[in-house]
Amino acid sequence: MPIVTDVTDNTSGLRPDRVKNTTRRQFLRGTITAGALAAFGGLTARLDRFNAFGERAFANDLSPYGPLGPVASVNTGETLLSLPAGFQYNVLGRTGSAMTNGAPTPKLHDGMAAFSLPSRPDSWVLVRNHEVADINGTSGIVTGTPSYDAAAGGGTTTVVVDKQTRLITESFASLAGTVRNCAGGRTPWNTWISCEETNVGTSNGFGKPHGYCFEVTPLQPSTPVALKAMGRFRHEAVAVELLTGIVYLTEDNDPAGFYRFLPAKYGQLSLGGRLQMLAVSGRANADLRTGQTSGQRMIVEWVDIGDPDPSAAETDLTAVFSQGAGSGGATFRRLEGCFAGRGSISFTSTTGGNAGFGQVWRYDSRVKSRFGHLTLVFESPDPAVLDLPDNICPGPRDSIVLCEDGSNGNYVRLLSRAGSIADLAQNITPGFEASEFAGSTFSPDGRTLFVNIQTPGITLAIWGAW
Repeated sequence: MPIVTDVTDNTSGLRPDRVKNTTRRQFLRGTITAGALAAFGGLTARLDRFNAFGERAFANDLSPYGPLGPVASVNTGETLLSLPAGFQYNVLGRTGSAMTNGAPTPKLHDGMAAFSLPSRPDSWVLVRNHEVADINGTSGIVTGTPSYDAAAGGGTTTVVVDKQTRLITESFASLAGTVRNCAGGRTPWNTWISCEETNVGTSNGFGKPHGYCFEVTPLQPSTPVALKAMGRFRHEAVAVELLTGIVYLTEDNDPAGFYRFLPAKYGQLSLGGRLQMLAVSGRANADLRTGQTSGQRMIVEWVDIGDPDPSAAETDLTAVFSQGAGSGGATFRRLEGCFAGRGSISFTSTTGGNAGFGQVWRYDSRVKSRFGHLTLVFESPDPAVLDLPDNICPGPRDSIVLCEDGSNGNYVRLLSRAGSIADLAQNITPGFEASEFAGSTFSPDGRTLFVNIQTPGITLAIWGAW
């Protein structure tokens, strides 16, 4: 029997004044819950024709915005994307270009979030990961802020973008000395959690152990602190539940677990807390990598991880996972992007499913209960439909925006509330057409989609009639 711990055992980490019942609509085929965009605001007024989108499953040509075609960027004139008619974009923050602090923009743009901050009322503030793993490297590394490990070249940059022009007015490093900062997630208290997708350490030539999460204040670079209670494993992304402050974490490995971190105190992750892994009730060690049915809802619970920072983690990528599996935890394959809705967490399994081209899952929480529900929202039958979904974010009309990390040309896709896939953008960057999309995030007013092409390393600001 799994060792299950109720959330109510951790009431010091919750916000009782914020815990309330939420009403959720269930859509056809168990896709996103209503209000999934509410925490991000401003994404509710959309085209009526979106209601027709999704009537045929796997109809990638049935976009609510029309077919894609090559479009030149507004600010540089380069043709890097195919987009629907009427959509435009700017090219921002290219690798090697000078930031406003004089340092070159690092390489390997990845996960990202957009903030609206009182100190920058006319701007959007982006925090952007850089998936760099150089040991004492000099090319493309993050520099210019206190470093966690001088031998490591990864971290984050902060990019301030004017709301009207959608062009950069300020940029600088905000986290340095970390390794392979792949994805992460924003918090309700306006910080960014940057995640290391690695377990390397001193045995690999680094000055410190890696495989942790780090909290970044967008406009105030500070000395990095590894959040060790949130586990040492191949982190990918996080999503923070608004009402409770619980942090959900994905693991980019095979086998992989889906985790949650119960903070000792709401909004203060550095004070520690308890790490747990998802388990399917009545099905010890359920293997969810294949053989699943879309729309089927499972009752799930959570098992404790006794040692979130085991000494064996540097040489054993499954050191944390094995603890959860030993208590009956469920197995996924390569969990990557995730985001928080109202009472739900959506996340991707990049190579999950019978065909191995990806799954989209949703966890529905029940506040003050040890149980919740898990639903397979979508499973790709073919790369032409959806090819290795990675980073995700909430999109128009309760859709999910999916960034592909495939090998045959990559798209930004939309998964509708009815369970259909459509194309939103295609990477046609000359010489880099196979490079992945990453870091999709809407501006808080819902008018601009920011997304990265990891190589050659550019950020794109896309706008149109959302």
